[in-house]
This record gives sequence, C-alpha cells and structure tokens, in this order.
Amino acid sequence: MTVNAFTWPVRVYWEDTDGGGIVYYANYLKFMERARTEWLRSLGMEQGPLQEQGLIFVVVDTQVEFKRPARYGDALTVTAHVQASTRATLTFAQQVLRNGTGSEGGELLVTSAIRVASLDAQSYKPKGLPKELVEKLLHGRQ
Repeated sequence: MTVNAFTWPVRVYWEDTDGGGIVYYANYLKFMERARTEWLRSLGMEQGPLQEQGLIFVVVDTQVEFKRPARYGDALTVTAHVQASTRATLTFAQQVLRNGTGSEGGELLVTSAIRVASLDAQSYKPKGLPKELVEKLLHGRQ
C-alpha cells in the first residue's frame, strides 16, 4: 500500500456476492468508486457542489486485475492514490485488500488504474481540474 494512499473500509454483504458467496466482479468497481468519493469528502470537496459549479467527473478508462476473491463477511480495505494527472484527467491507482488478523497485513485481492475526466456539466466537454482539488489530492492539504 502506498504511504499517501487514502483508505476506506468495506464489509462484504450478501448483496455484493454471487450465488456462491463470492463478490461479483462489478462490485469491486463500486467499492473503488465509494473510496474515491469518500476521499473527496474527507478533503472537503463534495461532488454535488462541484456539479452546481459546472464540473462533473466521468470514468473514461478502467484497468482491473483480479488476483483473489473476496467472500461474504470479509472486512476489506480499499485504497486510492493519484497515479497521474493531466489538465483534465486524474488516474487513480487503487487496491482492494482483505484485512489481516493480528500482525498480518492485508491480502491483496484487486489492483486497478481508474482514469477520471473532468467535464463541463452542461456541454460534457473536457474542463480543467480545479487547482485546489489537484493540490489536495496530491498533497493531502485541506
């Protein structure tokens, strides 16, 4: 896990799984979306007010590698950090880990790179990211 990574806890519920009690693959994307949203919230940046100011975010690319399955009842940690940024995009490196017990670390289940574009809320054309947002995400400043 990266030192500056944001972490968000997730518990696997029955609704997250397939008939065999294994997390359905698409739900990992939901877990990662929640972690990114909670990271913004922790920095005082809510998506609702950003949209009111004319800015929305859309996922434009995902690269996900599934290494091991999560199961019903597992306690997970989802991490996120900015891997790269451009004027109008952010690429987040994210991981999903099964929480360890005692002195054990988490077991790596999923790795991903999620690229998010910043768009004008009316025209849906690329719009530069607010410098304040990028600064907070890169340096954790509030």
